[in-house]
Amino acid sequence: MKGVKKADLPDKICVVCQRPFSWRKKWEKNWDAVKYCSERCRNTK
Repeated sequence: MKGVKKADLPDKICVVCQRPFSWRKKWEKNWDAVKYCSERCRNTK
């Protein structure tokens, strides 16, 4: 079997809305720097 189950992906809490969000492929290279769950939260800061 290839890949990782969704339940095993790392989670973070969004700084703005305080909701949990999971790792995404597009954040693979900079997961440590990701603070916001979406563009909307990033723009709200």
